[in-house]
Amino acid sequence: MRMCQTSMPPGSRSDHTRAGFGTRSLAAVLSVALAAGGILASRSAPAQAAATTPAPSAVATAVPAGSASSASPASAPVGEPGYVLGAGDIIHITVFQNPDLTVDTRVAEGGDITFPLIGAVKVGGMTIAQAERAIAGRLEYGHFVRSPQVNILPTQIVGSQVAVLGQVNKPGRYPLATADTHVSDMLATAGGISADGADSVWLIGRRNGRMVRQRLDTASLFIRGSEADAVVHPGDILFVDREPMIYIYGEVQKPGAYRLERNMTVMQGLADGGGLTAKGTQRGIRIHRRAPDGHIIEITPNLDDPLQPGDVVYVRASLF
Repeated sequence: MRMCQTSMPPGSRSDHTRAGFGTRSLAAVLSVALAAGGILASRSAPAQAAATTPAPSAVATAVPAGSASSASPASAPVGEPGYVLGAGDIIHITVFQNPDLTVDTRVAEGGDITFPLIGAVKVGGMTIAQAERAIAGRLEYGHFVRSPQVNILPTQIVGSQVAVLGQVNKPGRYPLATADTHVSDMLATAGGISADGADSVWLIGRRNGRMVRQRLDTASLFIRGSEADAVVHPGDILFVDREPMIYIYGEVQKPGAYRLERNMTVMQGLADGGGLTAKGTQRGIRIHRRAPDGHIIEITPNLDDPLQPGDVVYVRASLF
C-alpha cells in the first residue's frame, strides 16, 4: 500500500489558521499592555499631584519683622481703653514661667524700651494691653518663647500726666488712669474747685500739633454731659482762675469784697453787702469801672444793670 502524501499549497487553511491565531494573540497582548499602562497611569497621577502640590509648611513664607501679622504690634486695636504708656514711665515686665525675662525698665523719650532677646520695642503711646501683645509677638516670632504670656505693671507713672492748677483744693500733677479721662474726672481727682475758684476752667494742650486754649464752663460739664466735658490728653494743663470780685463800700451795712456770681445785678450786689444804711440813698449809687483802655469811668447804674469783674460800687449818703 502506498502512502500518498499531499502537500498543501501556500495560503491553505492551516496557514490561515496560524495567521489568525497569531493576530488574535498579538491583539490580546496589546490589550493587556494598554490596560496595565492605564492602571499604572491612574496610580501614578495622585503621586504626581501630591509631589507637585506643596505641603502647607512649604508655602509658609517668612514674615519680616515689623509686618502686620498676628504676632505683630500692629494688630493691637486702636483706641483700646486703658492707661497709655508715656516717656519716663517705669514698668515691671514679667513672662509667665520665664523668670529670667523679668525686667524693670524705663520708657525712653522716643517711647522705646529694651527687652532681653528681642532688643528695642516701641511701647510709648500704647495701652498696657497693646504693649503686652507687642512684646509677646516679638518673643513668639523669634521662637524664643512658645505662646508667651506677658504682664506689664506700671510702677512709676511720669509720662501720661495732667497738671491741675489754680483754685482747686489739691493742685498738682495727676496720672491718666484711663485713655477716656475727662476734664470733670481730673477736677474730681484734684479735690474739686475751691471756694475762691471761678465757674470756668482753662484747658491748655496740643491737638494735632497745635497749641489749644479752651475755656470750659464747669456748670455745662454736668448739664450737657460729655458734649462739653472734653477728653484730656497727656501733657494737658487745667487751670482754674480765681473768681472775679466786686467791691462795695460807702453807706452799706457790710462793705467789703464779694464774689461776682453769674449774671449778678447791682441790686444783688447791694444785697450781699447787707443793703443800704439809713443814710444811704439809691440815687447816690455809683459804679467805678475800668474801661478797655485802662481808664476808670464813673457810671450811674440802674438796680437791674449787670455788674462786671472788678466793679467798685459806692453808695453816697443822702444830703437830707
